[in-house]
Amino acid sequence: MPRLTRRSLFLGAAASALVLPAAAEAPMRALVHRNATCRCCGVWAQRLQAAGFATEIVNEPNIDAVKARLGVPGELSSCHTAEIGGYVIEGHVPVAAIERLLKEAPTATGLAVPGMPAGSPGMEMGGDAEAYEVVLFGPTGRSSYGRFKGGAPI
Repeated sequence: MPRLTRRSLFLGAAASALVLPAAAEAPMRALVHRNATCRCCGVWAQRLQAAGFATEIVNEPNIDAVKARLGVPGELSSCHTAEIGGYVIEGHVPVAAIERLLKEAPTATGLAVPGMPAGSPGMEMGGDAEAYEVVLFGPTGRSSYGRFKGGAPI
């Protein structure tokens, strides 16, 4: 029977550390600000949770003040505002656009889907989904970040 020494114990522990899987990364946090009476915001937040985001919803007594503090232009406004990975996500932005934003990390304030387009994530109420634009916005201006119908790019 082999002898157990401090050296063999140390080498065994070091070898096992090499074959064990790396610790899983903590999920990205999504802080969703909304008016307490809005139901579609919670449905949109569920889409984030299903995609692996650690989602927290805060009912805001003055959602417009939150939007102003975070730099959301009035014409890009929607019903909820989220903070994810240092970016502002305004409205019913699809998860695919958010994941692309986090991967590409452009210099910007965030993404917006103005209004509440029918069929966008959280706004699936039956009937036909409409096409809509996701807008990248920030201090240097705005640009299209993609067109979507439902949650899928078109």
